[in-house]
Formats: sequence, structure tokens, C-alpha cells
Amino acid sequence: MRFRHAVFAAVVSSMLGLPLMAQAADPLPRAKPEDVGMSSERLALIAKTVNAEIAREQLPGAVLAIARRGKLVYFETFGFRDKAAGAPMPADAIFNIASMTKPMAAVAGLQLYEQGKLLMDEPVSKYFPKFANMQVAVMDAKRENIIERVPATRKITIQDLFRHTSGLIYGGRGATPVHKLFPEGSGPAAASMTGAEFLDNLATRPLLWQPGSTWDYGFGLDVLGLVVEQITEQSLGQYLQEQVWKPLGMVDTHFLIPADKAARYAKALAVDPDTGRPQTLAALTQKTKFESGGGGAASTASDYLRFALMLMNKGTYGNARILGTKTTEYMLSNQLGPEVRNLVVNADPTRGDYGFGLGLAVRTTPGVVRMMGSVGDFSWPGASGTNWWADPKEELAVVWMAQSPGTIRWKYRQLINALVYQAIVD
Repeated sequence: MRFRHAVFAAVVSSMLGLPLMAQAADPLPRAKPEDVGMSSERLALIAKTVNAEIAREQLPGAVLAIARRGKLVYFETFGFRDKAAGAPMPADAIFNIASMTKPMAAVAGLQLYEQGKLLMDEPVSKYFPKFANMQVAVMDAKRENIIERVPATRKITIQDLFRHTSGLIYGGRGATPVHKLFPEGSGPAAASMTGAEFLDNLATRPLLWQPGSTWDYGFGLDVLGLVVEQITEQSLGQYLQEQVWKPLGMVDTHFLIPADKAARYAKALAVDPDTGRPQTLAALTQKTKFESGGGGAASTASDYLRFALMLMNKGTYGNARILGTKTTEYMLSNQLGPEVRNLVVNADPTRGDYGFGLGLAVRTTPGVVRMMGSVGDFSWPGASGTNWWADPKEELAVVWMAQSPGTIRWKYRQLINALVYQAIVD
């Protein structure tokens, strides 16, 4: 009964334009699905499917925004912002977006690239000299022991940071002795170390791969964020606020959720529905020791849709130009040549067989991959359960906000992808 009341309240709120803040924040004019080649009847399957998942306690709640051909055709809420408290999901709920921070940090870096303040082939050691003489681990045949450390064949470059070819891997993403030497991930690193301590930590570790040889998920965008801070003499959040978030009208995107917005933070289920183990997410209401370009931001569906639309529109949104046209095209082009081993599937099975641009995955083939889309579609999800993608060929941008941090998040990435694309009928 409580579930029905919560859903009813959310639907009524949406119909009446409440809360007013959420209605005012619409990133695009609204349109009937049929006006942009989508089916209202087929879109209705989304609510039926998602609400069934919530009723089975697989998911606490969600917000889904769909834009096509410059119109907002679907912007709906489901379930609970806080299941334990019975609080329904509002349209302006704030989510821990984890690695969906990465494309925003990449945009910050690319703005400096446009201004000639950094170059792609510059060594990271230009900014942080302790990275000048990195070593690479050599392991035994079973990958159980490090038997030697050899000099890196070349220095880690700025491009390596953008495209995850630095060898600075996430410790929590593997079981080798090299993984065990690195911090677990962006969130734990930012919570426990200052930026300077974090860089010192990374610079003393042996790399898992020779720089430039292998795409493997890691701390590249965190380090890039600190490069942005050094060049601009601002925190990453201050820079993004001035140069990206404010110009785009992203009013609820922060590294630290303000106290007056904390009640809008969406919470995960207390127990992982797959494993039965307790699960929590950092609320981002406490200041971290540095602002993590790899995974430290919070945002809303409306805000992030603006960011996705800016990239799909080659660097512009409304009256704001964030990146140049060619810079945006460069960012959204596959940066992994045939000489680079592609391990994107290890980071996220739903992005297996994608290429990778600068800070996000890029589709290079119409088939093979596990989800529908078009060549040239681009995306990068968050480990907290959030996801988004943009498909320029279909003039489609989608943002899915949910706090489902377990492996069940991969199910919802595929499920929502299928439900959205099946509604295209032109």
C-alpha cells in the first residue's frame, strides 16, 4: 500500500508540475512522443517494467529523462527517494553519479587544451614531477607475485589520463599484487587522502601496464582533475561551476551537496537484492579531502541531460558554448588504436566492444555490443547505478538516475536501453 501511495504522489506531483523547482528546471521544451517519432504506447512499457522491479524490491526508485530531436518526451519518477522512510522520488532528486563525473572532468581538461594550456602528448610529470620515472611491474606466470620492476618505456601523457591508458589502475578492480598496492577507487581515495597525498601515493606504485599499451580502468581522470586545479589555481569544483555547470544551468550539480539540498538525496536499498549484503553509498554531504574528477560529483536527471545535450550538439546548449565543434568531435572519437589492448569490458560488461574517446565510451560498430544504439553513440555510467547515453544519429539523449550500486546496475543499463529504443517507431 505504501508503494502505491508513493507512486501516486509522484505521478500527481509530475502532472501538477510539482515540485515547482523540478518543473522550472526542464532542460528542453516538452513534446508528445508521436511528434518526434516515438510511441506513447510503447513508452508506457517503461513504467510498467520499472514499477514491477520496485515492487519486487530490486530497486528503490529512479528518475528517467528522454529527449529526442530537441524535445523532452519523457521525464518520469518511479518509487522512492528513500525506501526505508517511505519518501517518494521527486523529479529533482539528487544522486551520487560516481564515474559520470569523468566526462565532466574531461570537458574541463579539453577547455584548457583549447586554450593551449595543456597538450595531449605532454608528460604528466610536467605538472607532477614525481611521475617522471615510473616503473612497471613484472609478475610471475600465475600473476601472484611481482618478480621485477622495469622502467616504463615512455612517460604517462595527458592523453593517457583522458583515455585510461596510464597504467594507474583502480585497486578494487582486480586481485593481482599490483591491484593490492593501489587505492580501491576514486571515492575512497578522495575520502582518505588530500590531492597531494594521493599523487604521492600513485607515484610510488608500479604500473600494471606500460603507458599507452592497454585500456584499463583507473585514476586517470582523478589525476587530470588535479592537473586542471594546478593550471587554473582553482578547485575542480570551482572551475566546473564557473565554466561548465553554471553556463549550462546545472543548478544541482556539486562535489558537496549543500545542506539545504541534502533532503533531496536519493538512497540505495539497505540490502543488495542480489547478494543480500548491506550496501550504502557516500551521501556527498561531507567534504572530501580532494574533489575527485574520477567519481566525486552529485547531480540530477535534469542537470545531466543538459550536459549530454551539450555534447550531442557539438559543444553548445542554449546560448552557451562549452567546447568548440572540432574539440567535441575529437572527444567523441575512438582514441584506442589497434596497438592498444581494450579491456573496457572488464570495467563494465554493458560497454564491452565499445571504443573509448576522451573520458567516455564510444560505439564503433552497429552490432556485437550488448545494447542497441548507433555507431557514434557515447556514454559512461556510474558505479552507484546511474547511467546516460547520447545517440547523435537518432538525436536521442537519455539519463537514468537510480541508486543501485551492486552488479544489478548492469541489468538496468541493458533493460532501460531496450525499453527506450523499442519506443522509436519512425
